[in-house]
Amino acid sequence: MKKTIKNNILKLFLALLLFFLIANFSFVNFVYGDTNLKIQSNSSAKAMCLLEQKTGRVLYGKNINEPLAMASTTKIFTALTVLENCTNLDQIVNIDDRAVGIEGTSIYLQKGEKLTVKELLFGMLLPSGNDSATALAYYVGKDIPTFCKMMETTAKNAGAKNSSFKNPHGLDENGHFTTAYDLAKVSAKALENKTFQEISQTKSKVISGNELVKNRYLRNKNKLLNTFKGCNGIKTGFTDNAGRCFVSSATRNNMTVVCAVLNCGPMFEECASFMEKSFKEYKNYELIPAYNMLENLPVENGKQPFVKIFSRKCFEYPLTEEEFLHINFQYDLPEQVSAPVSKEQKVGTVKIYFDNQLLFEDDILTADLVKKDSILQNIKDIAKIWK
Repeated sequence: MKKTIKNNILKLFLALLLFFLIANFSFVNFVYGDTNLKIQSNSSAKAMCLLEQKTGRVLYGKNINEPLAMASTTKIFTALTVLENCTNLDQIVNIDDRAVGIEGTSIYLQKGEKLTVKELLFGMLLPSGNDSATALAYYVGKDIPTFCKMMETTAKNAGAKNSSFKNPHGLDENGHFTTAYDLAKVSAKALENKTFQEISQTKSKVISGNELVKNRYLRNKNKLLNTFKGCNGIKTGFTDNAGRCFVSSATRNNMTVVCAVLNCGPMFEECASFMEKSFKEYKNYELIPAYNMLENLPVENGKQPFVKIFSRKCFEYPLTEEEFLHINFQYDLPEQVSAPVSKEQKVGTVKIYFDNQLLFEDDILTADLVKKDSILQNIKDIAKIWK
């Protein structure tokens, strides 16, 4: 009887142990197995994505395609939409009454006040003014729904496919979400804009005041601008639903990385840690320089026996030292070309592979004109000399 009880207890223990292992394994797959990244990050964020700005290569990630609330990092989408639709940033904006008294963080805009588009961008991106974001939305889109559709167009054009907007500031609202990947992708695009880059890395700024205050003194909420070497942006955010959200960027040794974290308690510390890690593990390799001259190509029946050839585009790519050893070049060229040969005539292609993945392709062109070596051509050349 005692032996049977012991066996039953042992079976129960083993069953519970097996259940725990299966449950734990499923949890790990859910958290780390929902992306195709080679490197999965061990982050406390609900979702995160770090990518290299120029190429968009994702270096680290977790749940990068999970739709989540993004709080005031929404204003990155808002700013890029404004910048892409405003030609004159010194244009005066008459503050719409509906932009006054918006809930949450504010620069305390008042009815009848006038500020420039650029001043409102500073008010939105540095202290995260919800009223600034709303004023810009009414100025550019005339109404909020129209501006939100413009934001979605901006996001899609930048490569973001899973974002939806209901307001320009990021306060919690059903149907208002993005993903860590979309947020990083659009941030990388925004950093290509010189005005956005200027504003997002400004630590403090004085803009116009109103009847109550002569000037507004704005301070950037991004602490990494003061503590992380090379930091150049970009935006913080927080709501009860979204948690702490942050996008940071930094440049070192000709490589700029963008790190987005959603619902992350230690958002400054984690972004700093991942950016530091990326600079230690990756290097931006120049695999092909611009106007790269190649070996001469033989010319059949030409007045010159060879023609110089080259590829035009420069290509850089972030790689670890180990990955660099797996880079392969493939040149598709004929053994020779027949005259006549025109200048910048396509004669082949160059491709760069990482293992079997195509990273880059460019045409190979001729650098010079080569005439055909014939009696008729020689007569024409002599005739030109005697004209």
